[in-house]
Amino acid sequence: MNKVILMGRLTRDPEVRYSTGDNPLAIARYSLAVDRRQARNNNGDEQTADFINCVAFGRTAEFAEKYLRKGTKIAVTGRIQTGSYTNKDGVKVYTTEVVVEEHEFAESRNASGGNDGGFQGGYSGGNSAPAPSGAGDGFMNIPDGIDEELPFN
Repeated sequence: MNKVILMGRLTRDPEVRYSTGDNPLAIARYSLAVDRRQARNNNGDEQTADFINCVAFGRTAEFAEKYLRKGTKIAVTGRIQTGSYTNKDGVKVYTTEVVVEEHEFAESRNASGGNDGGFQGGYSGGNSAPAPSGAGDGFMNIPDGIDEELPFN
């Protein structure tokens, strides 16, 4: 089974191109910085990052073009794909990238700390009234004494 699950931040805005032909296909390429912990010299954990190249196709690529920006934290599922080509100097170059099947936001726009990434729209759930401000955790405060009105226990 070839299945990859990653969580990280985009190192740059996605580069999106469209194939030529009767049915153009969107192709998005981006790189994810994925945190890695490793012990060094018995000094505890030192955090480093791996930089993983990702490629998305079709609607997934269109989503990346519309909503993903440098610094956005996302979760990606996909598969590893390897390949090779010979460059202009005649040297064989080996490639490894993740072919993205799904990607989704891994933090709210507020939690991103103004890194200019993330979803720019909002879902109001059909309610035009502004949501009450909470503790900044993205959840609405529920007033006391309305337990009987909630659809769950």
